[in-house]
Amino acid sequence: MIVPGHEVVGRVDALGPGCTLLSAGDRVGAAWLAHTCGSCAYCLRGAENLCAGARFTGWDIDGGYAEYLVAEEAFLYRLPDGIDDVHAAPLLCAGIIGYRALRRAELPPRGRLGLYGFGGSAHLTAQVARAEGARLHVLTRGRSAQELARQLGAASVGDAYDRPPEPLDAAILFAPVGDLVPVALAALDRGGTVVVAGIHLTDIPSLRYEDHLFEERTLRSVTANTRDDGRAFLAAADRAGVVATVEPYPFEAADQALIDLKDGRFRGAAVLLMD
Repeated sequence: MIVPGHEVVGRVDALGPGCTLLSAGDRVGAAWLAHTCGSCAYCLRGAENLCAGARFTGWDIDGGYAEYLVAEEAFLYRLPDGIDDVHAAPLLCAGIIGYRALRRAELPPRGRLGLYGFGGSAHLTAQVARAEGARLHVLTRGRSAQELARQLGAASVGDAYDRPPEPLDAAILFAPVGDLVPVALAALDRGGTVVVAGIHLTDIPSLRYEDHLFEERTLRSVTANTRDDGRAFLAAADRAGVVATVEPYPFEAADQALIDLKDGRFRGAAVLLMD
């Protein structure tokens, strides 16, 4: 049985033998990636997110739904002082994955970026992209998500199946809906890229080469993250003043938080608070 929870904020209580990077009392975050082998071809070329021996917090090892967590020192992140615990937690997976997707999108300077779906990850990615000069088009269902997109400075907001008002240089698909892949590809300008940011996607309909992929359009996926992604994102989030939209719950209400998440009863991310 594994304790769940993969976006964890806390302070170092004790250190094991050989630890040299952290000190007792340091405020740190534990993210999804918890261990890699460090010696395979992927690790050696800087692609540790693809390591076949990777282990993940709350999946392969016990996670953060607990008072204490044991983690490898090298896979913990020091957290920026300007971001409090509640608002730091969602950055540790939703934020990092969105940041990796943004980098994979290879958006040109002041490029036109489409975001399909606008939940916990997308609203963090949007803030970094806007700070970097992107022109943002958000395509999502739900009035609450659309209103949040407007508040965060989107140039346009529409339904997920709408056509954006201008061709996109890149798009990131956060909604796990395969039907949106051809929609996003068709919205690209020449040479554009669609990145699928989730770990699950419903079936993708057939694609027409001339309509969806011709003129050097690219379709990419994202798998986990590297530690470099995590460090770069936390620094970027601090510089940009990224603020996660959060819904706090007491730890004892974890089950209710999961139900509310499934039913879409809040926007942003739920955060469990320990006493």
